[in-house]
Amino acid sequence: MSLDKKYLKSKPICKVKFIAPAELAKEAKKIYLAGDFNNWEFSGTPLKKQKDGSFATTLELETGSEYEYRYVLDGERWENDYDADKYVPSKIANVDNSVVVV
Repeated sequence: MSLDKKYLKSKPICKVKFIAPAELAKEAKKIYLAGDFNNWEFSGTPLKKQKDGSFATTLELETGSEYEYRYVLDGERWENDYDADKYVPSKIANVDNSVVVV
């Protein structure tokens, strides 16, 4: 699983844990999360290495929305989340972006 969602009852927020699996992480020293939620800043949202070799970070996202995102390995290689909720064509490249629906 690479997305773990926890919806808050007190406000329209979902805590989404983005998990880059160990298989993807073994080729990278650093992994970042870029997407609609951080203006596609490729080094602004780092993931932390977990005990199992995966990398993860948690963001609070407003519910009722969809957010496009991708993982950035070592600031150079962009990868999709193979367990994303869905995929959509990128507006700037001939690739798909991962999408989380909250």
